[in-house]
Amino acid sequence: MSKTSDAEPLLAELRSLRAAMEEQGGQESSQQRAFDQLYEELKQYKEDFIFQSEKPLLLDLLLFYDSLNWFQQSLVKKDLAPETIADSFQYLIDEFLELLYRRDVIPMETPEKFDRKVQKAIKTVETTDPAIENTIHQILKRGFLRAGRLLRAEEVVVNRLPGTTGSNS
Repeated sequence: MSKTSDAEPLLAELRSLRAAMEEQGGQESSQQRAFDQLYEELKQYKEDFIFQSEKPLLLDLLLFYDSLNWFQQSLVKKDLAPETIADSFQYLIDEFLELLYRRDVIPMETPEKFDRKVQKAIKTVETTDPAIENTIHQILKRGFLRAGRLLRAEEVVVNRLPGTTGSNS
């Protein structure tokens, strides 16, 4: 046997391995393209999902924006009497609360006594009346619940007897 004939099976095996590698490379390339396409579709789906989820809230906010613009224009034109201004402003507050209600956000009921689970004491006011110790003197910011869970704690001023600390509730 000659060297050429001895190398033929080896060359055939190399050609076969090369063809298999090229085929494998082609499959990996097509798998990579398929993965890239799926990733891009998922990204678009996610962006569309976020947009569709936010769209109702954003449309409500735009309606509220329109109401604020109307109110501002009325003030600039001085078309409103002071009583009408107060009523219009209350209307804006009510409209905004309605927007929150549609998102299952409601103002929390203020407990009679300070409750650190749902309230944050910003300041204390001294009192000499033990009957009103640890009660709410003033609400600085309303607290809100969403689906029955605390969304924002109420910020309050609490009545305190002189020399007491905030260890109750």
